[in-house]
Amino acid sequence: MKYIIIGAVAGGASTAARIRRLDETAEIIMIEKGDYVSYANCGLPYYIGDVIKDRNKLFIQDAASFKKRFNIDVKVRTEAVGIHPIKKKVTLLDLDTQKTYEETYDKLVLSTGAVPIKPPIPGIHSTNVFTLRNVHDTDLVKAVIQNQKVKHATVVGGGFIGIEMMENLTHLGIETRLIERAPQVLAFLDEDMAKIAKTEMEAHGVTVDVNNGLSEISDNPDGSKTIKLENGEEFQTDLVILSIGVKPNNFLAKSAGLDIGDKGGVLVNEFMQTSDPNIYAVGDVIQFQHPVCEASYPIYLAGPANKQGRICANNIVNGNTKRFKGSVSTTIVKVFGKTIAATGVNSRMLTNHSIKHITSITHSASNAGYYPGATQMVIKIAFNPETGVLLGAQIIGEQGVDKRIDVFSTFVQNKQTVEDLMEFEQAYAPPFSSAKDPVNMAGFVANNIMDKVMEIFNPEEIEHLGADKFLLDVRTPTEFEAGTIPNAINIELDELRNRLESLPKDKTIYLFCEVGLRGYLATRILVQNGFEVKNLTGGYRFWKSTYGLLVNTSEKIFI
Repeated sequence: MKYIIIGAVAGGASTAARIRRLDETAEIIMIEKGDYVSYANCGLPYYIGDVIKDRNKLFIQDAASFKKRFNIDVKVRTEAVGIHPIKKKVTLLDLDTQKTYEETYDKLVLSTGAVPIKPPIPGIHSTNVFTLRNVHDTDLVKAVIQNQKVKHATVVGGGFIGIEMMENLTHLGIETRLIERAPQVLAFLDEDMAKIAKTEMEAHGVTVDVNNGLSEISDNPDGSKTIKLENGEEFQTDLVILSIGVKPNNFLAKSAGLDIGDKGGVLVNEFMQTSDPNIYAVGDVIQFQHPVCEASYPIYLAGPANKQGRICANNIVNGNTKRFKGSVSTTIVKVFGKTIAATGVNSRMLTNHSIKHITSITHSASNAGYYPGATQMVIKIAFNPETGVLLGAQIIGEQGVDKRIDVFSTFVQNKQTVEDLMEFEQAYAPPFSSAKDPVNMAGFVANNIMDKVMEIFNPEEIEHLGADKFLLDVRTPTEFEAGTIPNAINIELDELRNRLESLPKDKTIYLFCEVGLRGYLATRILVQNGFEVKNLTGGYRFWKSTYGLLVNTSEKIFI
């Protein structure tokens, strides 16, 4: 059997290596347009930022080592320019000689990845304006930073690459401005969680523009650029990184007549097989059914691409026996001192797909609070209010975020419930967790909501509370004096039972504490005394970090 894999890096390289492990006699040819076969493209921003100092550490395999170890014929600097499914042939272009030739195949794998989006903005193709998708792009950016006096950089786009480049440029001492046309950075987050991320960036000196896109780039006589934004603002910069987004590199697939999805990805079945039974596809180029929203989406992540490569290889060698169950888009990114992660589907996307859900916010320590070094995490989960099935989770914190998001990912993948979160058994010792892990706590709170032990309200509802609503702060007077939500009155939790006559029974009481726990205890007291009560999910701390401003002492009301 003769296999041709078009595209290397994550999906293509893992497919080729797995085929060889399964079939020692196979003829395997891997086609790569660039110079490099297998490299850590997720590490490119950190090489630019000198976090990774040795460039060679980015490379996993080269063409020679692939040939030696796997007996795979790797053709670098070779572009596939046409696929002929009926003849089962591929037309290839040698980029060095500019000569074309054909190769036959029994099975073909497309791993052509994604290409950067470059909208028709004036000046977008000028010097010192870069995208960052491969080693060549990285070398160009690195050279400009090392050889020119780059004092200011502009990053366009608040996705993964944009955020990582923003952080690494800042680490190099370069003043950095981030521009995002959407209402928020990091689209995989809910808007309130994204506000916390934005605050972290601004705390490290980054200027962050949201709801404001790039309008024009113009050259200045001194070599700098003038950036014009959609709101008319202009400023000067020395370097521009475009991270506006990517789209599936579907040119070959389209020209071969393969089925393409509404998002531009090559449609594949659960076996990674395209509409042509002899052609498979993996990685960023494909579009696949999302297991939560049951809609078809591309997933631009290295982890799923590698797993797809293994499944694809099994199927083309042994027949379609291995199924890809889809990706729940588990993601993580470092933003200065914070780790930000998510899995499943955020509230905005659930709403767009008309999926019933409730969100719940908890604050928990990374390990036992009495053990040195514990730091706080904010955890937001979305779940079905009728079945309790977990639909998504988002976490922002300093430590322990990665291991908790991996737990939530497993629960989302397996369609488990918030009751399962309550019973999750973690490895516990004070340096690593608490007896009630943050995962458990998220489950406990969600279960209280489902069982109607506690009714909640969200921070965004506060500004819309009418005159018939009663806003109650159950924190201590000292906490209240330091800052509270406008129009709130203060009765400390421990005094609440003695002050019931001060509270109205003809109004809904909207109460809050610092993070939600005392609010829950207050809810139980008041509900059992005949009051209608809602507790602020995430508490004052979350409201303050996402929606709130401190009010003057004169505006505080004690009763």
